[in-house]
Amino acid sequence: MKAAFHTLGCKVNQYDTEAMLESFERAGYEIVPFSEEADVYLINTCTVTGTGDQKSLKLMRRVAREHPSAGIIAAGCLAQREAQALLQMDNVRLVIGVQRRGEVVSLYEQALSSGQPINAVAPLKGASFESLFVTRHEGKTRATMKIQEGCDRYCSYCIIPSVRGPVRSMAVEDVSAEARRLRQAGYQEIVVTGIHLGSYGRGTGEKLIDAIRAVHDTGVRVRIGSLEPVTVTEEFAVALSEMPNLMRQFHLSMQSGCDAVLRRMHRRYTSAEYFTALETLRRHMPDCAVTTDVIAGFPGETEEEHRATMAFVEKCAFARIHVFPYSRRSGTVADKMENQVPEEIKHRRTRELIELGNRLEESFVKSIEGTVQTVLFERSDGNCAEGYTQHYVRVCAPAAAGSLVQVWISRTDGCVALGEPYHPDGR
Repeated sequence: MKAAFHTLGCKVNQYDTEAMLESFERAGYEIVPFSEEADVYLINTCTVTGTGDQKSLKLMRRVAREHPSAGIIAAGCLAQREAQALLQMDNVRLVIGVQRRGEVVSLYEQALSSGQPINAVAPLKGASFESLFVTRHEGKTRATMKIQEGCDRYCSYCIIPSVRGPVRSMAVEDVSAEARRLRQAGYQEIVVTGIHLGSYGRGTGEKLIDAIRAVHDTGVRVRIGSLEPVTVTEEFAVALSEMPNLMRQFHLSMQSGCDAVLRRMHRRYTSAEYFTALETLRRHMPDCAVTTDVIAGFPGETEEEHRATMAFVEKCAFARIHVFPYSRRSGTVADKMENQVPEEIKHRRTRELIELGNRLEESFVKSIEGTVQTVLFERSDGNCAEGYTQHYVRVCAPAAAGSLVQVWISRTDGCVALGEPYHPDGR
């Protein structure tokens, strides 16, 4: 029996997919690329935007059309939200949301033996953290570790609290154990992630900084997923700065640089508080790269508010920004707001922010020209390999995939740095 997997959406989804992939592998299934013929196709869906919905549904229809004898498993956030609708789609044998992923093989085989599709979506109320220990990440030198699940922030635009459920966390001792397993499996870098990392440890007394330190103490390079500005205190930034293997790239979630828009979004900080958090990181780690995400065209956003966000983004001098046009989500506060921004204006503002982001990214990449950077190379094509610096700048240089190499950055090409292996002795 052959199984194929495809992930849409965030790093948390990627982690969940890897865990389910390993479950099928342990059960004796042969894992094949998603483009190849398989007996079962697992699609880990995304519903954070309308685009995520569309991509998930389109992919499921394509698999049913191109592989009519194969079974389909719909997993993840869209599955949690629209289980009954997905269950009616061609070839869908199992719908499993954001829990019971550890049972995915037995549930799928139960559906096959009974001849009836199964809705295995479980209620979210009172859910506990589901430990899905992953021992390897297919074809990667970098592993993702999910240490936190759920969110209770209820930002006015976001559907995630209703599909991911309450805040729950992996115990620090389990974080340490999984990090050691990944280190032993040969991974040189671990990305610590969650749905809302700043909520890690709520109700348990454990702290996010302790979980990060537990991963760092295994000796791997460590990256942190998205942080909220309120998480970045002086104490937190000092503790991070004392970890030599912590990569100096921080994704500090923003969404808007205009206070009026932030209030309508139900974000729990002002632009001034955001800037203080950013400056705190830079004060303790002057060489760090700060990246962010921005929503363009939120309901009621005026041209003046859009320009305020543009100006704030430029002031912050981000290393990279991810820009998303606002996407209406049924069941959210923002969906019912008046003054929805017309699509053409929304997409024009998106383009303007992307252009600004590209300029800022090129400027940041240019700033490392003439320096020596330690690069973890992930893939190689003949004499040139591609990898990332600690700032998550993409580098092309002669190297072997999987190697950790010091590289002299000789020049840049847009958002890519180019260089040669650096030898201190000149050889």
